Amino acid sequence: MKEFQYNKVTPEIIEQLKEAAPGHVTVGSDINQDFGHDEMEIYGTSMPDVLVEPLTTEEVAAVMKICNDNKIPVTPSGARTALTGGPVSILGGVMISLSKMNKILDYDTDNFVVRVQPGVLLQDLAADALKHDLLYPPDPGEKLAQLGGNVSTNAGGMRAVKYGTTRDYVRAMTVVLPTGEIVHEGATVSKTSSGYSLLNLIIGSEGTLGIITELTLKVIPKPTTTMSLIIPFETLDEAIAVVPLFFKNHLSPQALEFMEKEAVEETEEYLGKKVYPKEVEGTPVNAYILATFDGDSEDQIMDIIEQASDIVTENGALDVLVADTPKLLADAWQVRSALLDAIEANTDLLDECDVVVPINKIPDFLHYAKSLEQDYGFKIKSFFFYV
Repeated sequence: MKEFQYNKVTPEIIEQLKEAAPGHVTVGSDINQDFGHDEMEIYGTSMPDVLVEPLTTEEVAAVMKICNDNKIPVTPSGARTALTGGPVSILGGVMISLSKMNKILDYDTDNFVVRVQPGVLLQDLAADALKHDLLYPPDPGEKLAQLGGNVSTNAGGMRAVKYGTTRDYVRAMTVVLPTGEIVHEGATVSKTSSGYSLLNLIIGSEGTLGIITELTLKVIPKPTTTMSLIIPFETLDEAIAVVPLFFKNHLSPQALEFMEKEAVEETEEYLGKKVYPKEVEGTPVNAYILATFDGDSEDQIMDIIEQASDIVTENGALDVLVADTPKLLADAWQVRSALLDAIEANTDLLDECDVVVPINKIPDFLHYAKSLEQDYGFKIKSFFFYV
């Protein structure tokens, strides 16, 4: 099959782009080097010939029409916090960065949705929703990611075990197609069964089908109470074996995390604080479960905590530590959130891999991964959340 040939950006096309997005076009060596890579530079770097930072859907549409008419490659870009090399202009051409389209437009509290531009940071929407006594449940690890990127990659996150992934919170979107046509998909309702589900086709398509310029996202009432349990185990297998028991007993954790002792120790040293126990009554700790529960009252959560504590202590847990104050809760999750930062700080060359396996296969996978260290001469450090 003949390879498709793109055209080069010419001075004439640059002038057209400047007319389409006046004041928002940067060319050649004036483009910041950060636009040449994402967070995983080892997968490659490549600069676009032209950077466009539009402010409106109409500007995006005009730029896309010019590029389509002239067969110029286009790379959509958000915060470039990805770890896959996706937002890199490997063919040069035009990069469209949505970072300056970063407004939270409005809330519809009757229908529990919020309308945003794609450049809004995940952490900014999360904080703003709480001010309205609402929760935006998706919680991917990178809080500086942009919502358009989260939707384009169907980001998961630590709360996926209870609340689902980003896909479950997208009600509607405005999208600019490669031709420059503007389309609106979805609706501000929970059920839309008329015709093809084009909304779900675009979610996770990573900018290959169109560029998202506006989103309508579902929010929910904010839970009134949240508590976490730090649960130490002597062995990795015991820790993982406990996980299905939470679900079999209808405890519905908001988040459920597994961490190996080595990664936790390295992170605590990096942060300069001690949070997780390293031994319990003389028995060494080698793995941890960090479980978080939320609900509408403290009594409800305390009942859940009591049930969860009984279950894990009957099935190998060495202890149960309740993070029931804001400081303890923050400290427990600070360690979890900083795991990757600590590993990066102590590693010359790092490759982060997201691997998805059934819960009952996790011990087999981790033991296999560990067995590779000796054969290939590198370190494998594991931590993960349950979905």
